[in-house]
Amino acid sequence: MIEIKHLYKRYGRFLALNDFSLNVAQGELFGFVGSNGAGKTTTMRICVGLLKADGGEVLIDGENMLRNHRALAEKVGYVPDYFGVYKSLSASEYLHFFANAYGIYGKEADKLSEELLDLVNLTNKRDTDVNGLSRGMKQRLCLARGLVHNPDILFLDEPASGLDPKARYELKEILKNLSSMGKTIIISSHILPELAEMCTSVGIIDKGHLVLQGSIEEIHRAAAMSSPLNLTVNENQIDDVFAILQSNPYVQKVTAQGSILKIVFTGTKEDEGKMLASLVSSNIAVNSFYREEGSLESLFMQIVSGQAAEPKKRS
Repeated sequence: MIEIKHLYKRYGRFLALNDFSLNVAQGELFGFVGSNGAGKTTTMRICVGLLKADGGEVLIDGENMLRNHRALAEKVGYVPDYFGVYKSLSASEYLHFFANAYGIYGKEADKLSEELLDLVNLTNKRDTDVNGLSRGMKQRLCLARGLVHNPDILFLDEPASGLDPKARYELKEILKNLSSMGKTIIISSHILPELAEMCTSVGIIDKGHLVLQGSIEEIHRAAAMSSPLNLTVNENQIDDVFAILQSNPYVQKVTAQGSILKIVFTGTKEDEGKMLASLVSSNIAVNSFYREEGSLESLFMQIVSGQAAEPKKRS
């Protein structure tokens, strides 16, 4: 279990993390999504010991890792948002270099290198200069590097950025395989649908604060509820309908297109029913009432603008 509690981080006057808290269960493939500058990389760098927090804790199995960097280094692996490969080395030599850095030498390093290359589907590239690898292959090699010391937890910062569809698919399958092996994986992106394809749960960060966390099923349900409600009434009742809707606390915005009203509504299905009942009891002729099909993109945009209804955060 990873518990991030009340993290704060400032860069001068800019508050990058603002009382940020997050729980990730063991073995979870967790998607960490937010706009550029939302605080994803800052959070990850603090969690892997590369950046000092101004306040807060990072607990792994109940132990505050920010006070024990040696234990932290053993438990976590990190794949940053840049490759960091050495052009003069082959793929195998590259992994040997990092194995040596962890005190692994000789036949043990040979065996580890082969196992990791096989794990990331690069066995046939063992003798290829890293400069000759494709972007997707370099990303998989960096993933192998992050696994050299067999960490329990793996942080990946925007690993799919710039990858073509085939490379993204290959990376996704490798991460699912690692998750099935018991690794806890936290992967960041600014694209919610991309994470929803591979992750078991997702958290959204905005302005350094966690604004949503839930399972993929909960996220999809929230997406379905994030699109506007369409209400069709008689045009001569538009003003009366506006008055009724504006008194509803869950109605955020109403726009009219002839006899069709589009309603940004943040309540539950039950709240929708109560709103419809209030219209009918006021003798409003409701000709149609339905919600547009939702999307993960629209959910993300509404959440970061503070308009969407959120799945309940896990405690």
